[in-house]
Amino acid sequence: MIAEASTDIPVDTEADPRAAAAARAARRRWGIIFLVHLAAVLLWEVLVRAARVPAFILPAPTDVLASLSVSTHAWVSNTLVTAAEIGGGYALAVVLGVGLALLFSWSRALTLLVFPLLVTLNMIPKVALGPIVIVWMSYGIVTNMLITFSLCFFPILLTTVRGLQEVEPDLLDLVHSLKGSRWQVFRYIQLPGALPYIFSGMKVAAILAVAGAVVGEFVASERGLAYLMIQVQTSLDTAAMFMAVILLTLLGLALYLVVLALEHRFVPRDARKG
Repeated sequence: MIAEASTDIPVDTEADPRAAAAARAARRRWGIIFLVHLAAVLLWEVLVRAARVPAFILPAPTDVLASLSVSTHAWVSNTLVTAAEIGGGYALAVVLGVGLALLFSWSRALTLLVFPLLVTLNMIPKVALGPIVIVWMSYGIVTNMLITFSLCFFPILLTTVRGLQEVEPDLLDLVHSLKGSRWQVFRYIQLPGALPYIFSGMKVAAILAVAGAVVGEFVASERGLAYLMIQVQTSLDTAAMFMAVILLTLLGLALYLVVLALEHRFVPRDARKG
């Protein structure tokens, strides 16, 4: 009886070895990436020290890290402000971009009326748009969120529209024949097929989100990492400027990795784009 019962249980002998091999490959890949970055930083340190480059031209990595100890720079609060601008503008772009793309997929008339206008508005240089938004809303985090939103919105909208259009007509006909609602068509047919395109646009927007926050703080701001860069520029504190750039890069990288993790969670490997 025991032997018979054991033969009824399917054993997947390939799943575990494949998963283990994939995990080892991922660890090896991330290890190589880390070592390359570490080597670049060490080379930077050695070359600056050996060539005795003045700190106001190119500070060594150790000098850049030492700038974190300067309390007047308020690194924590400025980083949190910039992170809020990036996260808020990006989240708004995702919600409105996907939502509007859904409306476009439901109404060709709305697409014809609104989509060309959005394309034209997207051509406006965001640096030129910054002062106008500031006149309307004054300084603040919300203003910089809107500038970040303006950079992130269109890539998400465009890729989501494309993804919603790449649905098999036979599947749509089947759901319609079964009297499925628009929400059911979106949830069970359009959204799963569009997810690779949505995440592709979200990854592009994650890169642009940092640029949007920086543009807003450069144009006019009272807080944030880009604002801090302008302040320390007058005193030639290049180390602090480098540190601000590094923190901006880390914020963008963190956002990108979050999007990447979500993509790996919800999109099959074979369906991922970019």
